[in-house]
Parts: sequence; C-alpha cells; structure tokens
Amino acid sequence: MKSDYLKYWRVIRQFIKSKYGLTQADLDMLLFLYTEDYFSKDKFQEFNELLSWDVTRFDRLRRDKWIEVFRRNMGKRKALYTLSYKTKRMIDSLYKKLNGEEIPTSPSKNPMFKRNVKYSDKVYRNFIKDMNASIRQQRHK
Repeated sequence: MKSDYLKYWRVIRQFIKSKYGLTQADLDMLLFLYTEDYFSKDKFQEFNELLSWDVTRFDRLRRDKWIEVFRRNMGKRKALYTLSYKTKRMIDSLYKKLNGEEIPTSPSKNPMFKRNVKYSDKVYRNFIKDMNASIRQQRHK
C-alpha cells in the first residue's frame, strides 16, 4: 500500500491552527518539540531560529499552557521544560487525522464550521466534507 499521510496535510494543519489558535510557526515548533521529553530554552531557540521572527514565542507558548516548566533553574542547573498534556493531546489528534480519522464538522468542535467565518474557512470546510466522504469510502472497501 502506498503511504499518503501528507495528502491532506494542508487541510489538517489549517483545522488544527484554527481550532487551537496557533500560528504556523507555533505549530511547527510544537511538532519539533514533541519527541523531546524535556528541553531547555537553548534547544527551543535553536529551532526557533528557523521560524518567523517572534521574540515572544517562548513566553507566549508558556503563558498559553502549551509548554510547562519541568524543572526550575537552581544554581548551575538550567531550567527544563516539557510539552503540556494539552499539547500532547493536540498533536496526537493531528496524527490521528493524518492516519485517516475524520475532521469534525460541527461548529462546537471545529470553528471553521461556525456561521461568521472567513471565505477561506468556507473553502476549507467544503474540502473537509469531501475529504471525510473519501475517508469513509476508503474504510468501506
């Protein structure tokens, strides 16, 4: 069987960004950190240099509870951070969608399906409906 995990990547990414209020750079950062059990601010900054410039990204992700302190700095030991439970659940959800789980179409679970949304969200939600139908059809083969 051919691997086509990324076929709907753009749609899934847009859904995740819309649902959780993340920027593309924020999502990229969280995906990079996902396999790091614990990381320092230096490790964060190492990848952050590749992303669009945002001097407040680390503090904002901490404030919004995407990143939490694992160990405070004490003496010569650096502080260590970890992704929060909320972040891990969000990324698990993203991977499930890449593996063929449908994207929700109810306005309560997907802000792209609310009434007053941007035109681009309307275009995405039409595609989401088609994508979900395709996923259901593949499951029944």
